[in-house]
Amino acid sequence: MVVDLNADLGEGCGSDAELLTLVSSANIACGFHAGDAQTMRESVREALKNGVAIGAHPSFPDRENFGRTAMNLPPETVYAQMLYQIGALAAIVRAEGGQLRHVKPHGMLYNQAAKDAQLADAIARAVHDVDSGLILVGLAGSELIRAGERYGLATREEVFADRGYRADGSLVPRSEPGALIADEEQALAQTLEMVQRGQVKSITGEWATVHAQTVCLHGDGEHALEFARRLRKEFELNNIKISA
Repeated sequence: MVVDLNADLGEGCGSDAELLTLVSSANIACGFHAGDAQTMRESVREALKNGVAIGAHPSFPDRENFGRTAMNLPPETVYAQMLYQIGALAAIVRAEGGQLRHVKPHGMLYNQAAKDAQLADAIARAVHDVDSGLILVGLAGSELIRAGERYGLATREEVFADRGYRADGSLVPRSEPGALIADEEQALAQTLEMVQRGQVKSITGEWATVHAQTVCLHGDGEHALEFARRLRKEFELNNIKISA
């Protein structure tokens, strides 16, 4: 069994360099919610040094609230913003001798695109038009995955180690109780359940089906590095290989 392990980087957290020794994919902020040109370049260099697959992590234009503000933008506006962010990171990666591998939207853009077919279409179209060889990463079973498939993109369905789920397989919004799992044992058990059995227990007790091709580790948590090491160890004990 093989699974990708990804982390969102270039967002101002001090643990990025160490996390890059533990993950197989890095999603690098492109300036709209966090990061800047220099941070992007440093993150790219560190990822290349560790042999980690590099992806763009585009967002709504929302630095004030770290990309977590809901927005209702025209699809063509979102399309242009995706081209801008993905293109910027792709240029930096190319200048450093690497190749951009995937795109994973950030925050509220990611969450809205999981359910909004028009928004998902704008994102998938932009990814396709930048480079049809890029992998589109989205919430397992979401509209974003379906949009990527319509454009002929390779897709990668994502699950979250430390997030609560609803009965329909969507994430519990951060503004609601149960959104974040603070208990490491619970997060480890949930992750193994998703990867090995393709299911997750919702906060209301029902089981939802998920296709876990990549697991997201949040690098901004207090115990992010410790949890990343523990998760890698659990994967090893269960004969689960980590690879992008």
